[in-house]
Amino acid sequence: MALLKKAAISAAVLSVIAAPIAAAAAPAFDGARATSASKGKNNLDSEWSAALGVLGLIAGVVAIAIVADNNDDPVSP
Repeated sequence: MALLKKAAISAAVLSVIAAPIAAAAAPAFDGARATSASKGKNNLDSEWSAALGVLGLIAGVVAIAIVADNNDDPVSP
């Protein structure tokens, strides 16, 4: 029983390792590689993206400052 269990685990490990390798190599054999024309389609390069990033950074700093503000008052009894 132990040999069968080890063989099953070995087969599972081999399939987990081999599946992504085989999937990555499959399109290279037939020369038909899928292409995508999605450059600029997600609208993340607008004028608001930088402003939202800065706003998020400021909100993060404010949240850290609020959490880190310690008045040396005991919180729990």
